[in-house]
Amino acid sequence: MDLNYHHLRYFWAVARTGSIAKACTMLHVAQPTISGQLRELERAVGEPLFLRAGKGLTLTDTGRLVLGYCDEIFALGQELTAALTGQGASGPVTVTVGISDSMPKVVAYRLLEPALALPDPVRLVCREDHPDRLFGELSRHELDLVLSDAPLPAGMAVKAFNHILGESGIGLFAAPALATYAKGFPHSLNGAPLLLPSGAAAMRRELDAWLEGLGVVPRIVGEFQDSALLKTFGSGGAGLFPAHLALAGEIERMYGATCIGTCTGLRERFYVVSAERRITHPAVAAITHGARKLLRGR
Repeated sequence: MDLNYHHLRYFWAVARTGSIAKACTMLHVAQPTISGQLRELERAVGEPLFLRAGKGLTLTDTGRLVLGYCDEIFALGQELTAALTGQGASGPVTVTVGISDSMPKVVAYRLLEPALALPDPVRLVCREDHPDRLFGELSRHELDLVLSDAPLPAGMAVKAFNHILGESGIGLFAAPALATYAKGFPHSLNGAPLLLPSGAAAMRRELDAWLEGLGVVPRIVGEFQDSALLKTFGSGGAGLFPAHLALAGEIERMYGATCIGTCTGLRERFYVVSAERRITHPAVAAITHGARKLLRGR
């Protein structure tokens, strides 16, 4: 199979912009030129690389495989050009991250932190939204990855891949004024003031089932969509609150709260969802490697 660098360049531009028209603007060439180059590339590959999706195009599985290699090829080409001209990188690499709105802020920070420690500068652009909308943006190549506490649903019409980062146990934390609930835990939770995530969060469903299984009925004094706000109320002594054991040190330091007991059997997983089956982006690789170290055995 003979692959032409120019064919790959045109393919890469269409894949990244989502349409031939946008690629024409990007490359300053006519539409028939790009269409012809794509046909030749598909002929060489032996399979279609795109499917029509309304007014735009979506990648086939083969197209996604080719795109992953194109990203590497053109990244190396830019490095070669910089090396030959004696110039360093023109600026920080931008990584656009979608963060599920149910993902705790402290968790998101710790998962993304390794990308900022890379030798080459990285600029993070973070967008928080409902996972379904983020997965849609990922499919249109508007995001490099999505951080989520749930995988991409099997029935969702989005071509992306789940990469599990690890998992963490869940504990209940208390400000000093409520630390006495540690005695007799978990049955001490009967009638205890409790702050919980909103009903849409996976952690909330697991906690409800756990409490029901124990046969204890706490006094729910607040429900929060924002996990940072939940912890802020908890630090003020408004109630006990759940959090990930992997971050117990940060919670004690930031919120002055200590873990009074572990919710036995409850564990929450975290995922990177990306368009790449094999992660090659150095920043994404740093995030996955750092996350697995953070969550190992927690």
